[in-house]
Amino acid sequence: MHSLIIFASGAGSNAKAIIDFLKIHPIAQVSLIVCNKPQAGVLHIAADENIPTLIIDKVSFQETSFIETLQQYQPSLLVLAGFLWKIPESVVQAFPNKIINIHPALLPKYGGKKMYGSHVHAAVLAAKESASGITIHYVNEVYDEGEIILQAHCSVSATDTVESLAHKIHQLEHFYFPRAIQFLLN
Repeated sequence: MHSLIIFASGAGSNAKAIIDFLKIHPIAQVSLIVCNKPQAGVLHIAADENIPTLIIDKVSFQETSFIETLQQYQPSLLVLAGFLWKIPESVVQAFPNKIINIHPALLPKYGGKKMYGSHVHAAVLAAKESASGITIHYVNEVYDEGEIILQAHCSVSATDTVESLAHKIHQLEHFYFPRAIQFLLN
């Protein structure tokens, strides 16, 4: 069975969607959840699902021992599910083509540093885009510039708000992210 390590910083809705999908399609198990916020909701999900967690800070994130800890789990994929820190180059090099991210826009538009969550949706609405969506991509040394694995689109209407667009994007994320992982593992 494949091992996944999920990185998350927030509520954990994508992590939960992946965990629930894997209960029905048991091709992998989430072996560890890495989090950079001790109060994050994803930690409650991990506790409810009996998944070990690792809380990191900026210093430990850069240390060789962090890579060694991850390697102990022999992960098939490192899955960034709403993780807001840039992955260190040393980690990218230690896990080539094994780190994937989900971004709440159609890259290359609306990507890069500080482009996450509601910031992305506000930028899409301000530009009066007619469509938005998600991008699942490999992680490299540059924010949101790794090879694209999958994109899924949704329409943006003149009446959409940041909240309504976020809802549309979450629906896409929760459907496509677990299936993209399944596809990559097969």
